[in-house]
Amino acid sequence: MDSHATLVQMLAARSARRGTFTLASGRQSDLYIDARLTTMSPDGLATIGPLALERMRARGWTPDAVGGLTLGADPVSYAIAHASALARTPIRAFTVRKEAKTHGTGKVIEGPFTKGDTVVIIEDVITTGGSALKAIEAVRAAGGVVLGVLAVVDREEGGRNALEAAGFAVEALAGAREIVAAMQAT
Repeated sequence: MDSHATLVQMLAARSARRGTFTLASGRQSDLYIDARLTTMSPDGLATIGPLALERMRARGWTPDAVGGLTLGADPVSYAIAHASALARTPIRAFTVRKEAKTHGTGKVIEGPFTKGDTVVIIEDVITTGGSALKAIEAVRAAGGVVLGVLAVVDREEGGRNALEAAGFAVEALAGAREIVAAMQAT
């Protein structure tokens, strides 16, 4: 099984649930995808890092750093940074806080992010695109250049369209339809 199919199977088995849920966007859904159950597992990290690198290369994205809004983007960013080190093409990882710290330096972006960096914004799950847009705003305010957005899962509910309408290319490692199909196949 290739890494994409492996990831879809992991997400279907571990992260996707049917029921009645209120999403972070406030929307109601009968499908909940908690990607962290996959992105924070050893085999999930080992699958996501190289797959994300491969997808970024296919897009022609060669970022200095990757990161996004904490908490969902964090393990994905770290998996990519680790895979990039193993591939001898180092990409740094950073985290965007939801709010600036009220102590110390008061930073919104943590980690080895530098003004002028080219970055790919990371998302675990895109629904409306709001978290990615918030991260983009923080990175741009800090002098970063955004190449695009990479998500583990696109819920296929308009978030990709919103990001693309704002001028950002989007790459998703898996889509909700294929995860649901994998859930039904088991």
